[in-house]
Amino acid sequence: QVQLVESGGGLVQAGGSLRLSCAVSGRTMFNYAMGWFRQAPGKEREFVAAIAWSGGINNYADSVKDRFTISRDNAKNTVYLQMNSLNPEDTAVYYCAGRNGPFAYTNQDLYDDWGQGTQVTVSS
Repeated sequence: QVQLVESGGGLVQAGGSLRLSCAVSGRTMFNYAMGWFRQAPGKEREFVAAIAWSGGINNYADSVKDRFTISRDNAKNTVYLQMNSLNPEDTAVYYCAGRNGPFAYTNQDLYDDWGQGTQVTVSS
């Protein structure tokens, strides 16, 4: 059974940084695309970033481009989301997700596996 476990969330001041991790177990990282999504209070879950299984292709939401960086270490079965220049609008529960396939998928409906989420709170 595939399991995704996020970690690294917390409380940070505006302008600060956090790095989220997503540990994958129960399958190989080969041909396994990964993404990060987030859900703010009272809002629908939205796309943040995605990375192809090889790590060579990334996609970002416009709202996080140039501030967030997605990366992966297939040897460690882990995907990361480095978040810099955080602002209160980034406050949300962050979820990692995975699916079979070679690309950096941005549509959350295409993902089969989900973590339980980690809370990120940015204070002003």
